[in-house]
Amino acid sequence: MDFNKLALFGAVKQRLAWLTQRQDVLARNIANADTPNYRPRDLKELRFGNVIKSMQPMSVEMWRTHERHIVGNRQATGGFADAASRAPFEASPSGNAVVLEEQMAKVNETAINHKLTTELYRKHLGMFRLAVGNRR
Repeated sequence: MDFNKLALFGAVKQRLAWLTQRQDVLARNIANADTPNYRPRDLKELRFGNVIKSMQPMSVEMWRTHERHIVGNRQATGGFADAASRAPFEASPSGNAVVLEEQMAKVNETAINHKLTTELYRKHLGMFRLAVGNRR
């Protein structure tokens, strides 16, 4: 069974990809903390409701015991966009607008969300293992 074909696991996989990309963007912001005229970047927040709305139905044949049973659909997702730049409230004399404390707080928030998402993924896999009789 391919778990990536299930909507829940697809959404979790997309969330992890977004968190990974955000961590990369934040790391670049911190790396350029001393670069003149550098403006920090961030990604638009990934909201679950928007993920569901953006999913495009893709037909998946389900095994049916009766011809009147409903046919299931799998849904796919798209990419991630940059957030709009805001005017910095603090900038260095060189024009750099990176506030290290703000960036480190975002890095920590992203790490916590990553841990939560991987724990959700692990718990759902455990439920499938329990359902098929494999306790490992």
